[in-house]
Amino acid sequence: MKIREIKAKSIMVKSAIPGSDFVINPYTGCMHGCVYCYARFMKRFTDHKELWGRFVDVKVNGPELVPEKWKGGSILLSSVTDPYQPLEMKYEITRKILEKLVSFQPDLCVLTKSDLVLRDVDILKRFRRCTVGFSVSVMDENIRREVEIGAPTVERRVDALRMLKESGLRNFLFISPILPEVTDWKEIISRTKDFVDEFWFENLNVKGDNWPYIKSWLKSRHPHLLEKYERIYFTRNDYWRGVEKDIKIFCEKNGLEYKIYFHH
Repeated sequence: MKIREIKAKSIMVKSAIPGSDFVINPYTGCMHGCVYCYARFMKRFTDHKELWGRFVDVKVNGPELVPEKWKGGSILLSSVTDPYQPLEMKYEITRKILEKLVSFQPDLCVLTKSDLVLRDVDILKRFRRCTVGFSVSVMDENIRREVEIGAPTVERRVDALRMLKESGLRNFLFISPILPEVTDWKEIISRTKDFVDEFWFENLNVKGDNWPYIKSWLKSRHPHLLEKYERIYFTRNDYWRGVEKDIKIFCEKNGLEYKIYFHH
């Protein structure tokens, strides 16, 4: 793992992500090294030759770059990194950024895979409008180890969601990515609905450089699924429209708050 301390030029950028006006990424790269990660396109903006998941640039001046004045808007923390990956334990870049942001009282959304976020509950509770979410793709720990090599266990994430709820913070569970024939989103909901405020859904994105990595994983671990994935993604196929319809029917029938972010 190559770790590099860098001085960034900016820390808050305008966002094209629905529901977020701005996004903050305290790090470039991520130690979780998820097979399906769409953020590997970030390599083209760096001089790294390492594989995605094998390098992290730490924006050590990130907290200093938070604007002194705030004109309003919502902030997502983060979109192409995990703000609570293991290095955050040492550097506390995310925590220091939160300490700067709290005086502005933006609408804040935190998205992570790490229960390290619990460390910062004291600051997060000072935001009047704050929601904290965990992304989960599968409940099966064996498959989790295949596709999310460096990420915390699902059990730790689920426990953290419960603790966030108990602390009084609003939470959400981002079922992402939905892996065809692998992700059982109904099981994920059934095991967490008693302490999750809202469910978000996103399908697997194979655009850009992602497909070769996903294909390699399928060939080595689940070869019987490779042909189906190729049909879903490389022919005219209504698979995801069907899944989206099923999610809407299920959530509305069960009175669940939900959002769907599907790539078609």
